[in-house]
Amino acid sequence: MKAAQFFGQRDIRIVDVPKPEPKDNEALVAIEWAGICGSDLHEYLIGPSAIPKEGKPHPVTKETLPVTMGHEFCGRIISVPDGSDLKEGQAVMVDPRIYCGDCSRCKAFTTNGCRTWGFKGLSGSGGGFSEAVATDARLCYPLPESVDLKLAALIEPLAVAWHAVAICGVFGWAYKSVLILGGGPVGIAHIYVLRAMGCEKIFVSEPTALRAEQNRKLADEVFNPIKDDVAERCRELTNGEGVDVVFDCAGIQRALDAGFDAVRFKGVYMNVAAWEGQMVIPSGLLLLKELTLKASMAYNDKAFKDTVDAFVAGKFDGAGDMVTSRIYIDDIKEKGFEELVTNKDRHVKIMVTTKRELV
Repeated sequence: MKAAQFFGQRDIRIVDVPKPEPKDNEALVAIEWAGICGSDLHEYLIGPSAIPKEGKPHPVTKETLPVTMGHEFCGRIISVPDGSDLKEGQAVMVDPRIYCGDCSRCKAFTTNGCRTWGFKGLSGSGGGFSEAVATDARLCYPLPESVDLKLAALIEPLAVAWHAVAICGVFGWAYKSVLILGGGPVGIAHIYVLRAMGCEKIFVSEPTALRAEQNRKLADEVFNPIKDDVAERCRELTNGEGVDVVFDCAGIQRALDAGFDAVRFKGVYMNVAAWEGQMVIPSGLLLLKELTLKASMAYNDKAFKDTVDAFVAGKFDGAGDMVTSRIYIDDIKEKGFEELVTNKDRHVKIMVTTKRELV
């Protein structure tokens, strides 16, 4: 079958790979749509990073590069294991995570912290940029026919945001103010999740004109950190107090400094970004404001299920606007990855399919 595999930096190839043979606990899923994630682009440009290198196989999959990429994907059931309630032809969203289920973290229901964590599409054992994937049937979430599979793959990035919002320890979002640092795909996903939870005061700091315009359709205020004093603008809009919560979706020191300045006394600073360098914390502000600093790693089982349920219930109205391009898998390098390198700010999410009739 056809698949897009990562071989090295800026080297992704369309290759013919064997059709997966499901294990006793696995369902076989025919992929309809898969999204290109920021972490995919990161691997493409400077990897292998999360992708296992030669001589260092992933502890669960035992695989190294080349690996089939794509971890944001949905599709329809081809076959199911004995005892599963899934049905042939049923639409599903797949939780792409790989975890052991036996370590202390998994047993504590924090599967996102598994000591041998991985992802389909990064760690081996197949991925969404292919015709089919064999995956643990328990990680396949049935979708009603009322859900458009053209949009369902958005559930994965929305789950990242859902988990971050859920573990903030903040309640009554309708009465809270939020600053999101970085208006890219993850930042925009946070807006949709916060709106679904009732938040009515959302500010975004985003320097690029195109992304700022995208965010203005969703947020209450969008600041240009190059021109605006982000912290001062936040105080102006919150009676001088500052925002209740900052979500760092940028991973840039200048943004962090502005965020620590913008957050109110006893506020929460939640880091969602995967920093490429060291994060330097303004310890004076951390102390004097009695701030809570937290971080969010992907999502756990509950966050993924809650996101699926919210998506099915129509809580993310307009989320389809996140999709800025749809391409056939043969074009994934030039119209997918290279397009994001050259015109990153024009896109939120590029979707990929192996079914030419869907494009």
